[in-house]
Amino acid sequence: MKYVELGKTGLKCAVVSFGGIPIQRSDAANTMAVVDALEKYGMNYLDTARGYTVSEEYLGAALKGRREKFILATKAMSRDYEGMRKDIETSLHNLQTNYIDVYQIHNLPLKDFDQVFGPDGAYKALEEAKAAGKIGHIGATAHSLDALKKLVDEYSDKIETLMFPYNIVELHGHEVLKAAQAKGMGTISMKPMAGGNLDDWNLALRFIADAGACDIAIPGMGSVEEVERNARAAEHFSPLTEEEKAKCQAIRDDLGAHFCRRCNYCAPCAVGIDIPGNFLMVNYLRKYGLSDWAKDRYKGMAHHAGECIECGACESRCPYELPIRDMLKGVVKDFGY
Repeated sequence: MKYVELGKTGLKCAVVSFGGIPIQRSDAANTMAVVDALEKYGMNYLDTARGYTVSEEYLGAALKGRREKFILATKAMSRDYEGMRKDIETSLHNLQTNYIDVYQIHNLPLKDFDQVFGPDGAYKALEEAKAAGKIGHIGATAHSLDALKKLVDEYSDKIETLMFPYNIVELHGHEVLKAAQAKGMGTISMKPMAGGNLDDWNLALRFIADAGACDIAIPGMGSVEEVERNARAAEHFSPLTEEEKAKCQAIRDDLGAHFCRRCNYCAPCAVGIDIPGNFLMVNYLRKYGLSDWAKDRYKGMAHHAGECIECGACESRCPYELPIRDMLKGVVKDFGY
């Protein structure tokens, strides 16, 4: 296994490591077997979240007696001081540890920056926890390019790691992630398999390594077989051939007509629908086997695909010319509203 330093954190991380979303459809025994396999192959960076239902608890139990062998990362959606303070304590309890290596502000949009970094915001709680030794480093995750750019341009002195969608199809964050690396921020590829849309995991992971915009990639792994598959890919990283680059472009062309890159240029929606968010939730439903979790999160959204008035303004702004109105109808078909 190849290891790289995650930005300037000093953390030596496996270039392909563990994404914890699929653990939700698992059980405690399977999680133990997955962590056994991660240890065997040296995949040492484990990412989970408060929002991933049982993921923290299952991982905490599986890490007993070997916590020091792993770099542990989690994240929380809280935007205020008290909420984040409580989330940090809950994560420590669930993960059965007295420190978490990387604690991240989960899915930070532009509209929440002032609150998060304000005097009573979530960042204050993270700073206090870091000073107390409860967390080692502060990170953030984002889905919109505007939020990523703001984090890099204005908060590189506060945020040490960034997680952003990056894969064969979603390349819109490339230049900003490279700028983040230049500032010493650790960069992490989430959705390396494009939310389950890519079948050739070997090519997908090698593409990310070859592109050089992300220090590590964290494909979701819910089984020993998935760990072994990703470990095999990581053992044989090499520059892409011209033929493989052409294959990547063919995949891009094939998926491009119906694939949301979450750039958010479609906003604002006339009726307030978070269009990329709706597409993200239906992807969890379709590709991750997380039906109940996706339905619950979709229900909690302020506006749903069924509210679309088909004005078409979003499609006029989309740089990829996606048929957004038809795609929203597909979301309605899957969720029912």
